[in-house]
Amino acid sequence: MSDEHPTLPYPEPSSEHPTLVIPGSADEPRPTRRRARWPWVVLVIVLVLAALVVAAEFLARAILPGIVRGIVIEQLDLPQDQQLDVDAAGILLPQLIGGRLDELHLTTDAVTFGGITGAADVTATGIPLRGGDLTEAHGTVRIDQAQFTDLVTASDLPVDEIGFDEPNVTASGSFEVFGMPVPVSVTVTPGADAGELLLTPVELQIAGLTLNAADIAERFGDAAAQLAGPQRICIADQLPAGLTVTGLEIDGTEAVIDLDVDGAIATDESLQQNGSCD
Repeated sequence: MSDEHPTLPYPEPSSEHPTLVIPGSADEPRPTRRRARWPWVVLVIVLVLAALVVAAEFLARAILPGIVRGIVIEQLDLPQDQQLDVDAAGILLPQLIGGRLDELHLTTDAVTFGGITGAADVTATGIPLRGGDLTEAHGTVRIDQAQFTDLVTASDLPVDEIGFDEPNVTASGSFEVFGMPVPVSVTVTPGADAGELLLTPVELQIAGLTLNAADIAERFGDAAAQLAGPQRICIADQLPAGLTVTGLEIDGTEAVIDLDVDGAIATDESLQQNGSCD
């Protein structure tokens, strides 16, 4: 080339003529992505609902025992200051919504039914909250030697003193033969049959001699021989009619009476009254 037509230099870049960016090139600015927030919102809602459910469960467990206690005291005509602990099994809210409690456990250190005072432990299942019969209930009553002695005096046993020797009971006393007192000691195994207490003799001593029924009848007559036979004691008149004795055993220094509870006792007032031995 000649100097007549020299090559002109490229103009310097300036703000008046900005460089254009070709679409799709590496220099093209990318849009900023916004992070989705909905998972955090859902998590917060779940936590709040869980807290409300836990609070409602605690509230139900705080209120329910008092309500149950009041109903039991009213229906069984117990003193207003009767000590009674109530514990409900399982999660309460679904049960309250469904209108039926799965299981209730009631305990008291001392309760009096008729002439019997002892510690009671009762478990009930299928308890309707809107009225109706219980599905099932059973329990135990523990009584001491003094209470048991009061029960045994209703039998034909000549009782002055009762001694527990697990699993048996020894009743000591005396009876008269020709106007003379004869000491007697009867060892029995306690149990229950057809709703009655059953005392089955295992050893009988009269005047220091161990005798069988035939020997007793021969020496002291038929009246004394009755001591060698099983003794049945009805205590239905001392318990609500809805309770049935199903067992009796000695546990250390206490006699344990097993009871079945008629589910209709919750609605039938006649079952809440003491039964009879007729």
